[in-house]
Amino acid sequence: DPDMPFVPSMPEDQFILVEEGDPTVIPCRTSDPDAQVTLINSLDKAVYALYDTKQGFIGNFPAGSYTCKTMAKGMEFKSDEFLVYIIRATSQLPVEIEALKTVYKTGETIVVTCVVFDNEVVNLQWNYPGKVKEKGLIKLDDIKVPSQKLVYTLTIPEASVKDTGDYECTARHATKEVKENKKVVITVHDKGFVHLEPQFSPLEAVNLHEVKNFVVDVQ
Repeated sequence: DPDMPFVPSMPEDQFILVEEGDPTVIPCRTSDPDAQVTLINSLDKAVYALYDTKQGFIGNFPAGSYTCKTMAKGMEFKSDEFLVYIIRATSQLPVEIEALKTVYKTGETIVVTCVVFDNEVVNLQWNYPGKVKEKGLIKLDDIKVPSQKLVYTLTIPEASVKDTGDYECTARHATKEVKENKKVVITVHDKGFVHLEPQFSPLEAVNLHEVKNFVVDVQ
């Protein structure tokens, strides 16, 4: 099609996620398989790479924006812009789950964190007793320095006895069939369960140099 030398691309094809060191494809394809195509970067410089008419340019590309151009009927045409994002990802998926405490009283706020190390893009899901009611608030912190880690924080405000149970996070790799899950058990009590009975009065008098014992029964 001389009026549309580049095959239209889907919006999702214009955002290319690639792991560090892996080759990828910039999918600008022409409607004329014999067309001469040039790949240019954001500085308008030509980038030399293998071109496959059925796929596009294949190679190891630095992160950035890329555009393809070709000639048709003596006119220059440019493709859509393609954005390449380099992500850090390891073949393993190190995950840790942390809870500042595992025993709560009714009305307190439960906080559980799930930390994914050395991977920038993962799919993480929580399973916990209040999930059906969407009781939890989830926050993500992407920390780059001193090392890469994704910190997912699950917060359950106004906890009740029904929030007792397993709190589990499952992380799935962005590009590989790898998953890892970790679990912690949280217990919520209806009320405090420690009873203190002091064996002395609210006000006690002590003579100078006198040794006095204060005894408390704990149940």
